[in-house]
Amino acid sequence: MPQQPDDSHEMDMVVLFSSSNHDAEMEAMQIHGMLESNGIPSVLVGASTIPSLEFEVQVPKENLEEAQRILAEAQAAGPAAAAEAEAAGEEGA
Repeated sequence: MPQQPDDSHEMDMVVLFSSSNHDAEMEAMQIHGMLESNGIPSVLVGASTIPSLEFEVQVPKENLEEAQRILAEAQAAGPAAAAEAEAAGEEGA
């Protein structure tokens, strides 16, 4: 018997981050990696061949609040915390 499609909207993708700044691609890639490392699926949307266009990070609607919390914590902690976490990850590898 064929599987019925899921018509709920919980997995609809929504925008978490959007920017067209000169460093938007780099920032979007960092956010995408941070979310993935925290178990939140995300999609990076943008074309590096046309850097003047906007870059986005999208997450499933059901994960939006958790993704916003993780992003806010990372922004509040600042670059020093990111460097510390990266160093700790390298020590554990």
